[in-house]
Amino acid sequence: MNKPLRHVSLVVAVLFVLLFGSTTYIQVLQATSLNADPRNARTIYNEFGKDRGPIVVAGDAIASSTPSDDSYGYQRAYDPGAMYAPITGYYSVVYGFSGIEKSLNDTLSGDADALFYQRIADAVSGRPSQGATVELTIDPAAQKAAWDGLQGKRGAAVAIDPTTGQILAMVSAPSYDPNQLAGHSSKDVTAAWNSLNDDPAKPLTNRAIGGNLYPPGSTFKLVVAAAALNSGKYTKDSVIPGPGMYTLPNSSSVMNNHSGGGQEPCGPDDQSSMQSALEQSCNTSFALLGTEVGEEDLTKTAEDFGFGRKLSIPMGVTPSTIGSDLDGAQIATSSIGQYEDRVTPLQMAMVASAIDNDGVLLQPQLVKSVRTSDLQEVTPYSSKKLSQPLSAANSSQMRDMMVATVQDGTGTAAAIDGVEVGGKTGTAQWGDGREPHAWFVGYANAGDKKVVVAVVVEEGGYGAEAAAPIARDVMEAVVTG
Repeated sequence: MNKPLRHVSLVVAVLFVLLFGSTTYIQVLQATSLNADPRNARTIYNEFGKDRGPIVVAGDAIASSTPSDDSYGYQRAYDPGAMYAPITGYYSVVYGFSGIEKSLNDTLSGDADALFYQRIADAVSGRPSQGATVELTIDPAAQKAAWDGLQGKRGAAVAIDPTTGQILAMVSAPSYDPNQLAGHSSKDVTAAWNSLNDDPAKPLTNRAIGGNLYPPGSTFKLVVAAAALNSGKYTKDSVIPGPGMYTLPNSSSVMNNHSGGGQEPCGPDDQSSMQSALEQSCNTSFALLGTEVGEEDLTKTAEDFGFGRKLSIPMGVTPSTIGSDLDGAQIATSSIGQYEDRVTPLQMAMVASAIDNDGVLLQPQLVKSVRTSDLQEVTPYSSKKLSQPLSAANSSQMRDMMVATVQDGTGTAAAIDGVEVGGKTGTAQWGDGREPHAWFVGYANAGDKKVVVAVVVEEGGYGAEAAAPIARDVMEAVVTG
């Protein structure tokens, strides 16, 4: 072979190697990033061309896919949309997904490892592939009661079965219609998205598990009371001080005994039992009790209830927090649910859940089961213990105090005839010149039917007036339904 031919052969060989290398790099090494690139239309069409599995509540699909006559293949629909939107989230060709649609995307699309054999069976039989069905733990009656109670308000409600950890209701208000984001018109979806994001009420935020967390106000006194019982130095009948006014340690600031500037003492001679102090929601009693218990024990009890813990239900939950490295004044203020205390309604429902379940806290969960297209169960729900913040004996004392609060104290609006109901109201200060947030945290037991609930109404004023009636309706829907 002459020299020019050898040169040509060498150039061809080099070009072949470069072509082979570049093709391999693009098809293998860059495959993941190219598939994830939002500009890749083929990936988008492939994703939305799948027959996505439904999300189901009590046998009814609240999110489902139907064939569409456009290039996307299927259209996602939500019914009823807004009531369940904080749970289902949205599935959008423009903005991706959120909620259960995001956290269980592989399951709903059929790509999860647990569905491998189902995919093989579909391929062998020639059946069209379909994503799995996700069945939620939601009780539709409880969900509707919470939804109705929060109409026209900003806030959230969570209900849990304390014996299983299953979430029976989760409502965030105001909400939005996910159908507006699931459309296939990019123009219409973008307009809806911009409108929702520009709304100062933040309807896309799931207030039940995230967003800007709330000061818990006097509902946090449940945690302080639990810490006091855990110390072994107190019972529900222990006499504790409760003056009408309390000058905070190393401070000139004065704490009034009741919200609104009330200066009446909690009882004769400026003292009362712990149970009576909880009934009346005495600020000074629990500020003094919290400083006596101390930051270390108070923090440990809060953590045992779930504070600071990263949870997946399977959606991610923002951890609730209390302050750290506190001085005396800060401990006192934290003990009445102010200062740096910030919580989700789910967290406060978890506090009530442990109290009503003999001190055992179970993992909250929204998913009851996952089933294939032929209804075979792939992933059943199983209860999981998270911690035990209280002994059974101390949780019984906590229930006694909470029942007294509903029967004779600030929580009477939550009472249900013939049902054991315990609770704690809260009025959480959060900004100068603003109405406080209204809280109610409690439980209801009627035989083997049990439910715990946490309700917050933003700028609702007194928990006894704004939150307790909503909580009553939710609890009643579960235990008398």
